[in-house]
This record gives sequence, C-alpha cells and structure tokens, in this order.
Amino acid sequence: MDTVTIPRIELLQVADAVAREKGIEREQVLEAMELAIQKAGRSKYGHEHDIRAVIDRSNGSVKLSRYRQAADPVENEATQIPLAEARKLDPAIEVGGFIVDPLPPIDFGRIAAQTAKQVIVQKVREAERDRQFEEYKDRVGEIVNGLVKRLEFGNITVDLGRAEAFLRRDEMLPRENFRRGDRVRAYIFDVRREQRGPQIFLSRTHPQFMAKLFAQEVPEIYDNIIEIKAVARDPGSRAKIAVISNDSGIDPVGACVGMRGSRVQAVVSELQGEKIDIIPWSQDPATFVVNALAPAEVAKVVLDEDAHRIDVVVPDDQLSLAIGRRGQNVRLASMLTGWNIDILTEREESDRRQEEFRTRSQLFIDALDVEDVVAHLLVTEGFTKVEDVAMVPIEELSAIEGFDEGVAEELQNRAKTYLEEQEARFTARRRELGVTDEVAAIPGMNSAMLAKLGEGGVKTLDDLGDLASDELLEMLKGMPFTEEQANAAIMAARQHWFDKEDAAAEAAKTS
Repeated sequence: MDTVTIPRIELLQVADAVAREKGIEREQVLEAMELAIQKAGRSKYGHEHDIRAVIDRSNGSVKLSRYRQAADPVENEATQIPLAEARKLDPAIEVGGFIVDPLPPIDFGRIAAQTAKQVIVQKVREAERDRQFEEYKDRVGEIVNGLVKRLEFGNITVDLGRAEAFLRRDEMLPRENFRRGDRVRAYIFDVRREQRGPQIFLSRTHPQFMAKLFAQEVPEIYDNIIEIKAVARDPGSRAKIAVISNDSGIDPVGACVGMRGSRVQAVVSELQGEKIDIIPWSQDPATFVVNALAPAEVAKVVLDEDAHRIDVVVPDDQLSLAIGRRGQNVRLASMLTGWNIDILTEREESDRRQEEFRTRSQLFIDALDVEDVVAHLLVTEGFTKVEDVAMVPIEELSAIEGFDEGVAEELQNRAKTYLEEQEARFTARRRELGVTDEVAAIPGMNSAMLAKLGEGGVKTLDDLGDLASDELLEMLKGMPFTEEQANAAIMAARQHWFDKEDAAAEAAKTS
C-alpha cells in the first residue's frame, strides 16, 4: 500500500509567511509543523507508537507513517518488531532497521488543531529566540539604539527592532528618566540564555559605553590611530579616560577634545553632562598617576611596587583639588591607573619622613647598641632593617663616611648576634605555643611568623590547611608575606591530605 498523501500547497505558503514575519528559517517552521502533525497522529493512534510526519518540501503534501524497529529480542511491542517478522516484509533488513507502515490522513478535530497550533507557535518562538541569541551573542561590546517599550519598577524593556533588551535602573545614569516611546542608546554588556529565552542586558553606566561613544565621535580611535587604554567613571558625575597615540604627529588629547571641544561635548551631552577628563596614558606608573590626578599639581611621587601603592606629595594648597569632592578625583585616578594612591601634603610627607628616620634610627640604636650618630648614618645610607646590616658585603659598610673596616665588622657581628638571639627567642615561643615542626618546615615562613600563627591558634598542618589565603595574610599583617606565598604555604600544608587519599586509593587497588 502506498503512503497516504494530503495535498496541501497552502502549508508551504503559511510556512513562508511565518518565516518572513519572524525572521527565521522556512525549514524551522516546516519542522515545527511536522512535529505538530506528529503529535496529533500520536493522540489518534496512541502515544506509545513511534508516529512520524513528513511534509513534502516541493508540493506541501503530508505523509504520516508508523515506524517499527527490527529487534531480537523485542522489548517494546509498540515500537519494535521481531527480526523474523520484519524480514517477511523486507528480506534485507537487519537489527536496528525500520519497517515503515503508512497511515491514513488525519481529519483534524478542533482540539487536535488547537494542539497543533500551540506546538507550532511554541516551536516558532523557540526558533525565534535561537535566532535572537545567535544574532546578539557576538554583539557584546556594541552600542545599540532602541525605543523604550515598557517601564517596570524603574527598569526598562528596549525594543531593538529584531529583539528586546533589558536596561536595569542601576545601569542607568542618576536622575535619568525615560518614557514609553523615547529613543535610548546603550551598551550591550551581556547576552545569555535563560529559561524565558535569550536575555540582552544593556548599560549606560559601563566604562566601555563611554569608550565606544568616543570611538563613534573620534575617527582616529575608530582607525586605531588613537587607543583608549583605560576608563574610570562615576556615572552621571565625572569620568577620566586615558588615551595614547600610535602616531607621534597626532595629539591624542586634542583629537578627543575636538575643535572647540565639539567631540568631547557630544559624549558629555549623551551622558547627561558627565564631566570628562582626557588624560595622556604613560607606560611609566609615576607619570601616569601624575597625569591622572589632573588638574591637581604633584610635587613628588614615591612608588611601593610590592604593595602596588603610590604616595603622591602635593603642595598644601593643592590637597583638596587632588582629593576632589568626596574623594572623587583620587578615587577615579586610582581606578584608572590600577594603583592605590595615598595623597600627602609636603608638610605631612616631611613629618612622615622624619618619623620613619627616627623609628629606623631607634631600631639600630636598640638592636646594635650604637650611638645615635652611627644609627643616623646607617639610615641616611638607605639601611632600613637589621638584616640589611647583617647581609651586606663588608666593603659597602666600610665605605660609609666615618666607618672603617673594623667598625664595619663590629656592626655586622652585632647585627648577626641580634638576629640569632631573635631567632632563638621566636623559636622558643613557637614551641611553647605548640606549633609543630611540620608547620615550621613550610617554605617561606620565619620564626616570627610561626610564633604569630601560634598566638592565633594555628599549630598543626590541618590548622594551616583549613585557612583561606586572606585569613593567613590577616594573621601575618605587617610582615613581609605576599598573597602568592600565602597560597603556596596553604597548599603545602594540605599536601598530606592528598598523600593520604592517594595511599588509601592505592591500598584499595591492591586489596
């Protein structure tokens, strides 16, 4: 018997119309229709059967068939047929092959038609969502224009034409209000699949929104002649943008400002009057920080690369300008440069230097049992701790004005004796607190650190292994111990856990 066909050229016309309207592939619409007819067929003949529908792509006819798989033995009689019986119908069939039985056409009732319609609508909607996700997932980082479609609790749904996007209240500028039908320009910062479909998230506060606006206004940025290296924003209030020119003949700041400020003013207008400082970027951190603190003048900078901190010294009358209203200027400069910035007046810096000089001098007076003149000489020459005196080549010490080789040797011996006594004292304290030798063997820790751990209740490898790196750093605050060292110490303390697990696994294999 031939497969029953239903001539339905209008099916293809409907599929074409839906595909055009929704902007999806015709094939996806036809597949949704096949699924709907298939569902109606299973409702009529039984859901346990493997009923499949195929729409002829050339004439729109529908073929409905039941599929049974050749099996030996049969586990499901509704979807399988014994191999011997299948070979009576098709001598060449093997296990896994299908016997296809044509079915008569379906006379769609009202409920079946409604069910089919729901399936088609659902599948078309899914296809539309997939199309939206595929279209916008690679557009993260772009600026888009849309119309305000809905407002809910301050959040906005934006119609982008071929999709809808979401602009949350906290991604809008302060005091910014939109009404239905308003045009809005925003930055796509995320596109992700969610249960309700793909979600496109917009922002007007993102630092890169400003960077992209400048790229639209400044052709040199679009052409990569000028590069935006960093952006820091206090949305709706003030921002700083660092730029560099790849062409020595073009001034990056001037190009971004434009003739009579036309280019920067266009960006300022879009951002509701947000003040923008355009700053020349520099590879040298000190120069970059000085530029970033504009318009304040800087007298001196002192870098601490280990702490990633910069002390900036400004004239007394420039302090409020450097800090800015509510700390805004220094906060934005810190965000822009990535450095922690401390602002000091010249007087404060002088007082700090004097205090450091006095503290270090007192350290050498107490540790080395020397007069203040000798201690002052050591500090003036750049010695900051007793270890420096103990480890430096003797020639460097004897080269200090007023020192000879005999004085240098005596100072170095006293420094070594002091460190040995200190080591013995801390070791005794560590043992008294019960910190084990296994913990003491962890690389990167000295006896002073171990005593500090004991005072904090960390005495065994398990105690140390249970800590997070920030907890360990907090316990050893003020000591020369980095986050990298903290992570290494904790992993070393945990190693015996892994060794035990490996040993147990090995024992389980051999038993």
